[in-house]
Amino acid sequence: MRKKILLLGSGELGKELVIALQRLGQYIIAVDNYKDAPAMQVSQEFEVINMLDGNELDRIVKKHNPDFIVPEVESIRTERFYEYEKQGFIVIPSAKAANFTMNRKSIRDLACKKLGLQTAKYKYASSYEELIEGVKFTGIPCVVKPLMSSSGKGQSIIKNKSDIKRAWNQALKGSRGDLMEVIVEEFISFDYEITLLTLTQNNDNTLFCPPIGHRQERGDYQQSWQPMKMDENHLKLAQEMAYKVTKALGGSGIWGVEFFIGKYGVYFSELSPRPHDTGMVTLAGTQNYSEFELHARAILGIPVISIPLIQNGASAVILAQRNNENYPKITGIEKAASYINTDFKIFGKPNTRKYRRMGISLAYGNENIQKLVDKAKKVASEIKII
Repeated sequence: MRKKILLLGSGELGKELVIALQRLGQYIIAVDNYKDAPAMQVSQEFEVINMLDGNELDRIVKKHNPDFIVPEVESIRTERFYEYEKQGFIVIPSAKAANFTMNRKSIRDLACKKLGLQTAKYKYASSYEELIEGVKFTGIPCVVKPLMSSSGKGQSIIKNKSDIKRAWNQALKGSRGDLMEVIVEEFISFDYEITLLTLTQNNDNTLFCPPIGHRQERGDYQQSWQPMKMDENHLKLAQEMAYKVTKALGGSGIWGVEFFIGKYGVYFSELSPRPHDTGMVTLAGTQNYSEFELHARAILGIPVISIPLIQNGASAVILAQRNNENYPKITGIEKAASYINTDFKIFGKPNTRKYRRMGISLAYGNENIQKLVDKAKKVASEIKII
């Protein structure tokens, strides 16, 4: 049962996945481009490499000969995964899934053009001039994103023509990897957005977690809550869309499938083939298994029969306010611990930058969602990153 797992990306999501896997008796080698990343702090071994260097990836795969290769971030030379699968390695959830979803172009074209899912109108641009044409196509307001990024990095809204140059520069600055191309898409006037955590398993029994609502700023999530109250027909349609796209990509694991819900129905937005940041609310005991435990079971082929809602929950982010290359000082934990039915997680990142996510707070129970969100925000406000 004990397997060797090569985790590519060692942030806070990777850390929780390592903990979940180790509770099932597994051996983890955590990889990232900087030392002492969160997942490295709890893994048996670690490697510090540039994951966009295909030769370095080849080297550590050969060195460790893992049973599973588990990508946890976007900035990886994912095309190498196809070769690894040919060599007999298992990529989670699959080489195709990792390669497609690390690039917004691949996944958007699959969803819209091949599967016929409803999405926002969009165009790609590899130059400032092409971005101008793309804005003409989508109309203003519109959203510009790097094709390869995460947590909202490089994302901005164009509200008038004077914003185009700024959006172009911001997208290139926020791009992860060496892909200098952006997507511009129409701004959907939505009522709310959800993450539908979708569990695919090797027994072909696809399950869905209760929908998660979330609020964003600067393209990054600030609070999330579960469940998100929504129309049953909209939920059913979102589940059908999530099933189609995950089936087309193949493999076993947890997927964070994002949707906009608005006047004209359900729009597919994005997809992550791994635990999702908004899904950290599941650490509040909202389900029988957290998203990390679900991913771990799917990787190892341990079947999950159902994912019932246990209780309501909410999460709120704890952010750094400035850049600092040294380990930050954390204060306010005693005050944060004084709220009933709450918890918090400090990620242990070795340095800070403005708005970097350094931890989360959690609130749970039978209270209504808004009260839980407010409580999670209060707990988060007590903890200071100095």
